Amino acid sequence: MASSLSSGDRTDVTRLGKGEKLSTIERIAVLAVIGTIVLFDIVGLFLPPGLDPLTAAIGIASTAVLALYLWSPLIATYALGVVFALSFIPGIQAQVLTVAAFAAGLIVRLGWTSLVLSYAGVFLLASALVATGDSTNVFNIAIFLVGAAVSGAVGFALRIAFARGRTLEVQLAEKAEQERQAVLAERRWIAGELHDSIAHHLTVVALHVQMLDDDRTSSESQEAIRIAARKAMTDLRFVIDLADDGPRSEGMPSGDLAASIDEARDEFQSAGHTVLLSGDPTDERIPRAAEIILARIMRESATNVLKYAGRGEVEIRLDVDDDLVAMTVGSPLSVTPRRELSSSRTGIGRMAERVLGASGEFDAGEVDGRWVVFARLPLA
Repeated sequence: MASSLSSGDRTDVTRLGKGEKLSTIERIAVLAVIGTIVLFDIVGLFLPPGLDPLTAAIGIASTAVLALYLWSPLIATYALGVVFALSFIPGIQAQVLTVAAFAAGLIVRLGWTSLVLSYAGVFLLASALVATGDSTNVFNIAIFLVGAAVSGAVGFALRIAFARGRTLEVQLAEKAEQERQAVLAERRWIAGELHDSIAHHLTVVALHVQMLDDDRTSSESQEAIRIAARKAMTDLRFVIDLADDGPRSEGMPSGDLAASIDEARDEFQSAGHTVLLSGDPTDERIPRAAEIILARIMRESATNVLKYAGRGEVEIRLDVDDDLVAMTVGSPLSVTPRRELSSSRTGIGRMAERVLGASGEFDAGEVDGRWVVFARLPLA
Protein backbone atom coordinates (compact mmCIF):
# COMPACT_ATOMS: atom_id res chain seq x y z
CA MET A 1 0.00 0.00 0.00
CA ALA A 2 1.43 3.35 -0.97
CA SER A 3 1.94 5.90 1.78
CA SER A 4 2.50 8.92 -0.44
CA LEU A 5 0.81 10.64 -3.31
CA SER A 6 1.15 9.12 -6.72
CA SER A 7 2.70 11.29 -9.42
CA GLY A 8 -0.73 11.96 -10.96
CA ASP A 9 -2.27 13.03 -7.64
CA ARG A 10 0.76 15.15 -6.79
CA THR A 11 0.47 16.95 -10.11
CA ASP A 12 -3.22 17.63 -9.51
CA VAL A 13 -2.47 19.14 -6.11
CA THR A 14 0.39 21.26 -7.47
CA ARG A 15 -1.77 22.57 -10.29
CA LEU A 16 -4.53 23.35 -7.80
CA GLY A 17 -7.45 21.93 -9.67
CA LYS A 18 -10.79 22.58 -8.05
CA GLY A 19 -10.59 21.25 -4.52
CA GLU A 20 -13.09 18.89 -2.98
CA LYS A 21 -15.53 20.00 -0.31
CA LEU A 22 -14.42 20.28 3.28
CA SER A 23 -14.72 17.21 5.43
CA THR A 24 -17.20 17.11 8.27
CA ILE A 25 -14.47 17.75 10.85
CA GLU A 26 -13.18 20.73 8.88
CA ARG A 27 -16.67 22.18 8.55
CA ILE A 28 -17.27 21.85 12.28
CA ALA A 29 -13.91 23.50 13.05
CA VAL A 30 -14.56 26.44 10.71
CA LEU A 31 -18.10 26.95 11.99
CA ALA A 32 -16.85 26.79 15.59
CA VAL A 33 -14.26 29.49 14.94
CA ILE A 34 -16.79 31.67 13.11
CA GLY A 35 -19.41 31.20 15.81
CA THR A 36 -16.97 32.08 18.58
CA ILE A 37 -15.80 35.29 16.89
CA VAL A 38 -19.34 36.39 16.02
CA LEU A 39 -20.44 35.72 19.60
CA PHE A 40 -17.69 37.93 20.99
CA ASP A 41 -18.61 40.67 18.48
CA ILE A 42 -22.27 40.53 19.54
CA VAL A 43 -21.39 40.58 23.24
CA GLY A 44 -19.15 43.59 22.57
CA LEU A 45 -22.17 45.57 21.45
CA PHE A 46 -23.61 45.52 24.98
CA LEU A 47 -20.46 45.89 27.05
CA PRO A 48 -19.08 49.35 27.93
CA PRO A 49 -17.84 51.40 26.27
CA GLY A 50 -19.73 49.53 23.49
CA LEU A 51 -19.09 49.37 19.79
CA ASP A 52 -20.43 51.57 17.08
CA PRO A 53 -23.31 49.63 15.46
CA LEU A 54 -21.87 50.09 11.95
CA THR A 55 -18.42 48.97 13.10
CA ALA A 56 -19.92 45.95 14.84
CA ALA A 57 -22.10 45.09 11.85
CA ILE A 58 -19.16 45.18 9.42
CA GLY A 59 -17.00 43.18 11.82
CA ILE A 60 -19.69 40.55 12.23
CA ALA A 61 -20.29 40.48 8.46
CA SER A 62 -16.57 39.99 7.73
CA THR A 63 -16.50 36.98 10.04
CA ALA A 64 -19.81 35.56 8.83
CA VAL A 65 -18.60 35.70 5.22
CA LEU A 66 -16.19 32.88 6.06
CA ALA A 67 -19.18 30.56 6.33
CA LEU A 68 -19.82 31.07 2.61
CA TYR A 69 -16.53 29.25 1.86
CA LEU A 70 -18.24 26.06 2.97
CA TRP A 71 -20.49 26.31 -0.10
CA SER A 72 -18.81 28.53 -2.72
CA PRO A 73 -15.25 29.90 -2.47
CA LEU A 74 -15.82 32.25 -5.42
CA ILE A 75 -18.98 33.88 -4.00
CA ALA A 76 -17.36 34.07 -0.54
CA THR A 77 -14.34 35.87 -2.00
CA TYR A 78 -16.54 38.42 -3.76
CA ALA A 79 -18.51 38.98 -0.55
CA LEU A 80 -15.29 39.44 1.44
CA GLY A 81 -14.14 42.04 -1.07
CA VAL A 82 -17.38 43.98 -0.63
CA VAL A 83 -17.05 43.89 3.16
CA PHE A 84 -13.44 45.06 2.91
CA ALA A 85 -14.51 48.02 0.78
CA LEU A 86 -17.20 48.93 3.35
CA SER A 87 -14.69 48.64 6.20
CA PHE A 88 -13.07 51.92 5.13
CA ILE A 89 -16.20 53.82 6.26
CA PRO A 90 -15.74 53.08 10.00
CA GLY A 91 -11.97 52.61 9.53
CA ILE A 92 -11.70 48.95 10.54
CA GLN A 93 -10.03 47.73 7.38
CA ALA A 94 -7.20 46.19 9.42
CA GLN A 95 -9.73 44.02 11.26
CA VAL A 96 -11.25 42.83 7.98
CA LEU A 97 -7.74 42.19 6.63
CA THR A 98 -7.17 39.84 9.58
CA VAL A 99 -10.22 37.83 8.52
CA ALA A 100 -8.94 37.85 4.93
CA ALA A 101 -5.61 36.43 6.12
CA PHE A 102 -7.48 33.56 7.79
CA ALA A 103 -9.55 33.05 4.64
CA ALA A 104 -6.34 32.48 2.64
CA GLY A 105 -6.18 28.97 4.09
CA LEU A 106 -9.71 28.22 2.92
CA ILE A 107 -8.92 29.61 -0.54
CA VAL A 108 -5.89 27.35 -0.94
CA ARG A 109 -7.77 24.38 0.50
CA LEU A 110 -10.83 24.78 -1.73
CA GLY A 111 -9.90 27.01 -4.64
CA TRP A 112 -8.29 26.53 -8.02
CA THR A 113 -5.17 28.11 -9.51
CA SER A 114 -6.76 31.24 -10.97
CA LEU A 115 -8.76 31.95 -7.81
CA VAL A 116 -5.75 31.42 -5.53
CA LEU A 117 -3.51 33.67 -7.61
CA SER A 118 -6.19 36.35 -7.90
CA TYR A 119 -6.82 36.25 -4.17
CA ALA A 120 -3.10 36.55 -3.42
CA GLY A 121 -2.78 39.55 -5.73
CA VAL A 122 -5.82 41.32 -4.29
CA PHE A 123 -4.68 40.58 -0.73
CA LEU A 124 -1.28 42.14 -1.39
CA LEU A 125 -2.94 45.14 -3.01
CA ALA A 126 -5.31 45.54 -0.04
CA SER A 127 -2.40 45.26 2.38
CA ALA A 128 -0.49 47.93 0.50
CA LEU A 129 -3.58 50.14 0.47
CA VAL A 130 -4.05 49.82 4.22
CA ALA A 131 -0.35 50.51 4.83
CA THR A 132 -0.42 53.57 2.59
CA GLY A 133 -3.38 55.03 4.43
CA ASP A 134 -1.73 54.69 7.84
CA SER A 135 2.04 54.37 8.19
CA THR A 136 1.64 53.12 11.78
CA ASN A 137 0.04 49.94 10.38
CA VAL A 138 3.16 48.86 8.47
CA PHE A 139 4.22 46.44 11.22
CA ASN A 140 0.69 45.09 11.48
CA ILE A 141 0.58 44.60 7.71
CA ALA A 142 3.70 42.43 7.94
CA ILE A 143 1.94 40.35 10.56
CA PHE A 144 -1.10 40.04 8.27
CA LEU A 145 1.12 38.87 5.41
CA VAL A 146 2.85 36.29 7.60
CA GLY A 147 -0.53 35.16 8.91
CA ALA A 148 -1.89 34.79 5.39
CA ALA A 149 1.20 32.79 4.37
CA VAL A 150 0.86 30.48 7.37
CA SER A 151 -2.87 30.06 6.78
CA GLY A 152 -2.25 29.28 3.10
CA ALA A 153 0.45 26.74 4.02
CA VAL A 154 -1.96 25.01 6.41
CA GLY A 155 -4.62 24.95 3.70
CA PHE A 156 -2.16 23.46 1.22
CA ALA A 157 -1.02 20.84 3.75
CA LEU A 158 -4.64 19.86 4.37
CA ARG A 159 -5.21 19.66 0.64
CA ILE A 160 -2.25 17.30 0.22
CA ALA A 161 -3.35 15.23 3.21
CA PHE A 162 -6.86 14.78 1.86
CA ALA A 163 -5.51 13.98 -1.61
CA ARG A 164 -3.32 11.31 -0.03
CA GLY A 165 -6.29 9.97 1.90
CA ARG A 166 -8.33 9.88 -1.28
CA THR A 167 -5.54 7.96 -3.02
CA LEU A 168 -5.29 5.47 -0.15
CA GLU A 169 -9.05 4.95 -0.18
CA VAL A 170 -8.90 4.14 -3.89
CA GLN A 171 -5.96 1.78 -3.35
CA LEU A 172 -7.72 0.06 -0.47
CA ALA A 173 -10.86 -0.35 -2.57
CA GLU A 174 -8.81 -1.77 -5.43
CA LYS A 175 -6.98 -4.14 -3.11
CA ALA A 176 -10.26 -5.28 -1.56
CA GLU A 177 -11.67 -5.91 -5.04
CA GLN A 178 -8.53 -7.84 -6.03
CA GLU A 179 -8.81 -9.97 -2.90
CA ARG A 180 -12.49 -10.57 -3.61
CA GLN A 181 -11.71 -11.59 -7.19
CA ALA A 182 -8.91 -13.85 -5.93
CA VAL A 183 -11.34 -15.58 -3.55
CA LEU A 184 -13.89 -15.99 -6.34
CA ALA A 185 -11.19 -17.31 -8.68
CA GLU A 186 -10.11 -19.86 -6.06
CA ARG A 187 -13.71 -20.94 -5.54
CA ARG A 188 -14.20 -21.31 -9.29
CA TRP A 189 -10.96 -23.24 -9.50
CA ILE A 190 -11.95 -25.64 -6.71
CA ALA A 191 -15.39 -26.10 -8.26
CA GLY A 192 -13.79 -26.74 -11.64
CA GLU A 193 -11.34 -29.27 -10.24
CA LEU A 194 -14.15 -31.11 -8.49
CA HIS A 195 -16.24 -31.05 -11.65
CA ASP A 196 -13.42 -32.33 -13.85
CA SER A 197 -12.42 -35.14 -11.54
CA ILE A 198 -15.10 -36.15 -9.05
CA ALA A 199 -18.05 -35.67 -11.43
CA HIS A 200 -16.46 -38.00 -13.95
CA HIS A 201 -15.98 -40.79 -11.42
CA LEU A 202 -19.49 -40.34 -10.07
CA THR A 203 -20.82 -40.67 -13.60
CA VAL A 204 -18.96 -43.97 -13.97
CA VAL A 205 -20.38 -45.17 -10.65
CA ALA A 206 -23.93 -44.13 -11.56
CA LEU A 207 -23.62 -45.85 -14.93
CA HIS A 208 -22.45 -49.16 -13.54
CA VAL A 209 -24.94 -49.11 -10.66
CA GLN A 210 -27.64 -49.40 -13.30
CA MET A 211 -25.80 -52.38 -14.83
CA LEU A 212 -25.54 -54.40 -11.61
CA ASP A 213 -28.84 -56.19 -12.30
CA ASP A 214 -27.37 -57.76 -15.42
CA ASP A 215 -25.66 -61.02 -14.38
CA ARG A 216 -23.40 -60.87 -17.43
CA THR A 217 -21.87 -57.53 -16.46
CA SER A 218 -22.43 -57.50 -12.71
CA SER A 219 -18.91 -58.48 -11.71
CA GLU A 220 -17.30 -56.06 -14.18
CA SER A 221 -19.59 -53.27 -12.98
CA GLN A 222 -18.69 -53.94 -9.36
CA GLU A 223 -15.00 -53.71 -10.21
CA ALA A 224 -15.57 -50.53 -12.21
CA ILE A 225 -17.45 -48.97 -9.28
CA ARG A 226 -14.67 -49.91 -6.87
CA ILE A 227 -12.01 -48.40 -9.14
CA ALA A 228 -14.02 -45.24 -9.76
CA ALA A 229 -14.65 -44.74 -6.05
CA ARG A 230 -10.96 -45.16 -5.26
CA LYS A 231 -9.99 -42.68 -7.95
CA ALA A 232 -12.63 -40.23 -6.74
CA MET A 233 -11.23 -40.31 -3.21
CA THR A 234 -7.69 -39.85 -4.54
CA ASP A 235 -8.71 -36.86 -6.65
CA LEU A 236 -10.70 -35.39 -3.77
CA ARG A 237 -7.69 -35.56 -1.46
CA PHE A 238 -5.57 -33.99 -4.18
CA VAL A 239 -7.98 -31.07 -4.66
CA ILE A 240 -8.20 -30.48 -0.89
CA ASP A 241 -4.42 -30.50 -0.52
CA LEU A 242 -3.95 -28.22 -3.50
CA ALA A 243 -6.64 -25.81 -2.31
CA ASP A 244 -4.48 -24.92 0.69
CA ASP A 245 -2.15 -22.97 -1.61
CA GLY A 246 -4.65 -22.04 -4.35
CA PRO A 247 -4.36 -22.93 -8.02
CA ARG A 248 -0.75 -23.24 -9.15
CA SER A 249 0.46 -24.64 -12.42
CA GLU A 250 3.25 -26.60 -10.75
CA GLY A 251 0.72 -28.24 -8.45
CA MET A 252 -1.66 -29.40 -11.12
CA PRO A 253 -2.02 -33.09 -11.93
CA SER A 254 0.47 -34.51 -14.36
CA GLY A 255 -2.11 -34.43 -17.15
CA ASP A 256 -0.87 -37.66 -18.75
CA LEU A 257 -2.80 -37.67 -22.03
CA ALA A 258 -2.01 -41.29 -22.82
CA ALA A 259 -3.26 -42.40 -19.39
CA SER A 260 -6.44 -40.35 -19.79
CA ILE A 261 -7.15 -41.88 -23.19
CA ASP A 262 -6.47 -45.40 -21.90
CA GLU A 263 -8.79 -44.83 -18.94
CA ALA A 264 -11.53 -43.45 -21.18
CA ARG A 265 -11.17 -46.36 -23.62
CA ASP A 266 -11.55 -48.89 -20.80
CA GLU A 267 -14.64 -47.07 -19.53
CA PHE A 268 -16.17 -46.94 -23.02
CA GLN A 269 -15.59 -50.61 -23.57
CA SER A 270 -16.98 -51.41 -20.13
CA ALA A 271 -20.13 -49.46 -21.08
CA GLY A 272 -20.55 -51.50 -24.27
CA HIS A 273 -18.93 -49.21 -26.84
CA THR A 274 -16.32 -50.14 -29.36
CA VAL A 275 -13.40 -47.72 -29.52
CA LEU A 276 -11.36 -46.57 -32.51
CA LEU A 277 -8.14 -44.83 -31.50
CA SER A 278 -5.83 -43.13 -33.98
CA GLY A 279 -2.78 -41.00 -33.35
CA ASP A 280 0.01 -41.17 -30.80
CA PRO A 281 -0.82 -39.52 -27.43
CA THR A 282 2.82 -39.95 -26.35
CA ASP A 283 4.15 -37.84 -29.22
CA GLU A 284 7.06 -35.84 -27.78
CA ARG A 285 6.10 -32.76 -29.80
CA ILE A 286 3.05 -32.21 -27.57
CA PRO A 287 4.05 -29.66 -24.88
CA ARG A 288 3.13 -30.26 -21.27
CA ALA A 289 0.60 -27.44 -21.13
CA ALA A 290 -1.26 -28.77 -24.16
CA GLU A 291 -1.13 -32.30 -22.78
CA ILE A 292 -2.77 -31.22 -19.52
CA ILE A 293 -5.54 -29.38 -21.37
CA LEU A 294 -6.21 -32.29 -23.74
CA ALA A 295 -6.21 -34.77 -20.86
CA ARG A 296 -8.91 -32.72 -19.12
CA ILE A 297 -10.93 -32.49 -22.31
CA MET A 298 -10.62 -36.25 -22.78
CA ARG A 299 -11.96 -36.83 -19.28
CA GLU A 300 -14.88 -34.43 -19.71
CA SER A 301 -15.67 -35.92 -23.12
CA ALA A 302 -15.65 -39.37 -21.59
CA THR A 303 -18.13 -38.20 -18.97
CA ASN A 304 -20.47 -36.90 -21.66
CA VAL A 305 -20.13 -40.04 -23.78
CA LEU A 306 -21.00 -42.26 -20.82
CA LYS A 307 -24.05 -40.10 -20.06
CA TYR A 308 -25.49 -39.38 -23.47
CA ALA A 309 -23.99 -41.51 -26.26
CA GLY A 310 -26.00 -44.11 -28.11
CA ARG A 311 -24.83 -47.59 -29.01
CA GLY A 312 -21.95 -47.72 -31.43
CA GLU A 313 -18.34 -46.79 -31.97
CA VAL A 314 -16.52 -44.03 -30.14
CA GLU A 315 -13.67 -42.47 -32.12
CA ILE A 316 -10.68 -40.79 -30.53
CA ARG A 317 -8.34 -39.15 -33.02
CA LEU A 318 -5.15 -37.25 -32.29
CA ASP A 319 -3.38 -35.26 -35.02
CA VAL A 320 0.02 -33.70 -34.37
CA ASP A 321 2.30 -31.69 -36.63
CA ASP A 322 5.10 -29.22 -36.01
CA ASP A 323 2.71 -26.35 -35.26
CA LEU A 324 -0.55 -27.76 -33.92
CA VAL A 325 -2.05 -30.62 -31.96
CA ALA A 326 -5.71 -31.49 -32.49
CA MET A 327 -7.93 -33.99 -30.70
CA THR A 328 -11.34 -35.16 -31.89
CA VAL A 329 -13.74 -37.28 -29.85
CA GLY A 330 -16.79 -38.52 -31.74
CA SER A 331 -19.64 -40.61 -30.38
CA PRO A 332 -23.03 -41.75 -31.72
CA LEU A 333 -26.07 -39.76 -30.71
CA SER A 334 -28.82 -41.53 -28.86
CA VAL A 335 -32.38 -41.19 -30.18
CA THR A 336 -33.71 -41.55 -26.64
CA PRO A 337 -31.67 -41.17 -23.46
CA ARG A 338 -30.43 -44.54 -22.30
CA ARG A 339 -29.80 -43.46 -18.74
CA GLU A 340 -31.06 -40.78 -16.41
CA LEU A 341 -27.81 -39.38 -15.04
CA SER A 342 -27.45 -35.97 -13.41
CA SER A 343 -25.50 -33.23 -15.15
CA SER A 344 -23.84 -30.01 -13.98
CA ARG A 345 -24.24 -28.57 -17.51
CA THR A 346 -20.87 -26.82 -17.26
CA GLY A 347 -18.59 -29.31 -18.98
CA ILE A 348 -18.59 -27.87 -22.50
CA GLY A 349 -18.10 -24.34 -21.16
CA ARG A 350 -15.09 -25.40 -19.11
CA MET A 351 -13.57 -27.27 -22.04
CA ALA A 352 -13.96 -24.22 -24.25
CA GLU A 353 -12.53 -21.99 -21.53
CA ARG A 354 -9.42 -24.14 -21.23
CA VAL A 355 -8.76 -24.28 -24.98
CA LEU A 356 -9.55 -20.66 -25.78
CA GLY A 357 -7.46 -19.55 -22.83
CA ALA A 358 -4.47 -21.23 -24.50
CA SER A 359 -5.14 -19.44 -27.84
CA GLY A 360 -6.63 -22.57 -29.35
CA GLU A 361 -9.82 -23.50 -31.16
CA PHE A 362 -12.74 -25.43 -29.71
CA ASP A 363 -16.00 -26.75 -31.09
CA ALA A 364 -18.62 -29.19 -29.89
CA GLY A 365 -21.81 -30.17 -31.66
CA GLU A 366 -23.68 -32.58 -33.89
CA VAL A 367 -22.01 -33.67 -37.13
CA ASP A 368 -23.70 -36.27 -39.36
CA GLY A 369 -25.60 -37.92 -36.53
CA ARG A 370 -22.65 -37.98 -34.17
CA TRP A 371 -21.60 -35.75 -31.30
CA VAL A 372 -18.13 -34.42 -32.01
CA VAL A 373 -15.82 -32.55 -29.66
CA PHE A 374 -12.90 -30.88 -31.40
CA ALA A 375 -9.97 -29.06 -29.78
CA ARG A 376 -6.88 -27.67 -31.47
CA LEU A 377 -3.94 -26.08 -29.65
CA PRO A 378 -0.78 -24.37 -30.90
CA LEU A 379 2.46 -26.13 -30.00
CA ALA A 380 4.40 -22.88 -29.62
